[in-house]
Amino acid sequence: MQLNKRFIKKTGVGAAAALSAVAGSVYAAVPAEATAALDTAGTDVGTIGWAVFAVIIAAMAFKYMRRAL
Repeated sequence: MQLNKRFIKKTGVGAAAALSAVAGSVYAAVPAEATAALDTAGTDVGTIGWAVFAVIIAAMAFKYMRRAL
């Protein structure tokens, strides 16, 4: 049983190293325009996420104030 756990750990580390190497080479093949578009989309998603978070907090604060009265 102990041998199996050790083997699984070694295999997992090897697989993680191989996948990270493959991921680096795959990312290098993406055109610059696509990378810029993804960065812009990520910024937009972050902005919308913060706006939704602010609305949720405002609704919770309003509910809390109504309960206090």
